Amino acid sequence: MADTVWSTDTGEAVYRSRDPVRNLRLRVHLQRITSSNYLRYQPAAQPGKDLIDLATFRPQPTASGHRPDEDEEEEVVIGWQEKLFSQFEVDLYQNEAACQSPLDHQYRQEILKLEGSDGRKNRRIFTYTDSDRYTNLEEHCQKMTTAASEVPSFLVERMANVRRRRQDRRGMEGGILKSRIVTWEPSEEFVRNSHVINTPLQTMYIMADLGPYGKLGYKKHEHVLCTLKVDSNGVITVKPDFTGLKGPYRIETEGDKQELWTYTLDNVSSLAQPEEEEREQRVFKDLYGRHKEYLSSLVGTDFEMTVPGALRLFVNGEVVSAQGYESDNLYVHFFLELPTTNWSSPAFQQLSGVTQTCATKSLGMDQVAHFSYPFTFEASFLHEDESAEALPAWPVLYCEVLSLDFWQRYRVEGYGAVVLPATPGSHTLTLSTWRPLELGTVAELRRFFIGGSLELEDLSYVRIPGTFKVTFVSGGPEAGILWPCFFWKRRDLG
Repeated sequence: MADTVWSTDTGEAVYRSRDPVRNLRLRVHLQRITSSNYLRYQPAAQPGKDLIDLATFRPQPTASGHRPDEDEEEEVVIGWQEKLFSQFEVDLYQNEAACQSPLDHQYRQEILKLEGSDGRKNRRIFTYTDSDRYTNLEEHCQKMTTAASEVPSFLVERMANVRRRRQDRRGMEGGILKSRIVTWEPSEEFVRNSHVINTPLQTMYIMADLGPYGKLGYKKHEHVLCTLKVDSNGVITVKPDFTGLKGPYRIETEGDKQELWTYTLDNVSSLAQPEEEEREQRVFKDLYGRHKEYLSSLVGTDFEMTVPGALRLFVNGEVVSAQGYESDNLYVHFFLELPTTNWSSPAFQQLSGVTQTCATKSLGMDQVAHFSYPFTFEASFLHEDESAEALPAWPVLYCEVLSLDFWQRYRVEGYGAVVLPATPGSHTLTLSTWRPLELGTVAELRRFFIGGSLELEDLSYVRIPGTFKVTFVSGGPEAGILWPCFFWKRRDLG
């Protein structure tokens, strides 16, 4: 025992389990270190040497069978939320006048029943469950630091009130809620106290009474051996961790007669049998199958097929950003133009949109406006001409970049157009824009001060209109760059 390495890592460990927490079992072994314990763990004498075996000095049991160290060692197997009474609780609840709540009267009946049977299975080791007042007080008064004179902050006090389970305020089954579920006019105090997200959890404390023999039942001798917390998501927090291959934990009592105690924590939960695991797998498989059938019934069995000889186009796009414009507070007006021959869109489909107004941000030497505005288009093409040369004309996206000043006056910053990519997948395009320019100083002053500028009456003139027979049109100076992003898929011709 002299060479035993104590475990100094008393931090908490977090586990996750899908099994019911009621199957959790812990074995707690508590022992007081004395001189006889040291002798017990000494190595035996080697043969051939004139040495006296230290086993000679081990304490022998008396004629009555009573071991002198009976009160110095204890081992108990504890289940989740299993109540083991301490000597203090046994003495307290035997007095009926000390029982104030229904839980106290229940504990009194259990103690009287234990006294009439074989007695308690524990002496020093006991537990505080989630229903006990100790759990509420311990969580409310716990410190955040190791300082002797700690002053709790406002946040610490509020979190303690939130996480503390008020057992006295738990309603009875079938009771009527006295508090309103919805508060239509919340006060500032109500908002400040109710914004914290709290995950419901249950707590259990495994304690030990380390008082001298014959003087058990004093609060000052109670020590926490282990703290168990389980939340609704199956997360189990153990502090300290199970002993495992590590050395035992140690507790050194205070006072005139300092004593050294060691204890170990072991997980002795019974493992599931292969038959139970197989039955559980069948139950889960049946559950998932029923859930799949339920989802299938919601979706339906009718799959919308594409008309033979038609192509359906689905576009998920995004106006990403713009840069290189003179003014701030930019927004984009865009619309999709479908070719006049054989193209159509659903009646509910909106083929145009306007982004939000976005302030520019300095990025290197440029002023960039990040829109990140999503849009969705759907269109269909009916292929009537079977000749190989009759390829469909592709939809075109037209964009108009505008700016808005302090006086709510807008200016046209640029026009642009881009043909949708012909291949499915994800595409990020760079769209250069231009704007009509009116020559003369007066026109520039008018644009700067009152926002007046030339505009296109028909945005299809941004590129070559479909009604034109020429191959080019006159434009203006380049104004800026716009980045649209597309992800689209199609159903091929049926």
